[in-house]
This record gives sequence, structure tokens and C-alpha cells, in this order.
Amino acid sequence: MKTVLKLEEVALFILGIFLFNRLNYEWWWFLVLILTPDLSMIGYVFGNKIGAFAYNIFHHKGIALLIYAVGFYLSIEIVQLAGIILFSHSAMDRIFGYGLKYEKGFKYTHLGEIGK
Repeated sequence: MKTVLKLEEVALFILGIFLFNRLNYEWWWFLVLILTPDLSMIGYVFGNKIGAFAYNIFHHKGIALLIYAVGFYLSIEIVQLAGIILFSHSAMDRIFGYGLKYEKGFKYTHLGEIGK
């Protein structure tokens, strides 16, 4: 089952790349921006609760899709780009086993404990 879930995330990551290619940005913007959602880890400086909240906001696919949809509806490419980056990054993280965080600490995710 774990392999099937990872393959699903690979497909979603490829979807993100496809959607990015429909925008009028050079390809290198995707590479430059793909790790920016991880800046949300700075929230852990203020404790596990705030860190998990900040991390989960920037790694939630539903929020990413909502941002993309607003950008698409309003024809604002930079908003679409933000949604695509958030969505693609979240899929990429899940491929590597990084899920949404619990307040117990960074290594406790909805996909299991990181490192086990």
C-alpha cells in the first residue's frame, strides 16, 4: 500500500509540473520556488504547536488547490503559481515520507514517524 500511495503522489507532482508549464514562467522558476514552502519550518522556533500549525498551512493540498483556483478564476498567474508550488511541494514531501505534522514534534506526521 505504501508504494501505491507514493505512486499517487508522484502522479500529483507530475500534475503540478503540467499545470506549471501552462503558465508563462520560465522552467527554472519551478526549481527555484519548489522548496520555499519549507520556510514555514521557521515556526518551530516558537514551539511545536506554532511550528506544526505553520508547517501544515503551507503543506495542505486543499489550501494549495484553493489558492490555485482563485488565481485561475481571477486570471492572476502569480496566484496560480503560488498554488501550484504549494501543491507540488506537498506531493514531493509525501513522496519522501514527510506528512502533515502533529503538535508533538516535527518528526510526528500523519504518515508516521519520520526516520522509522
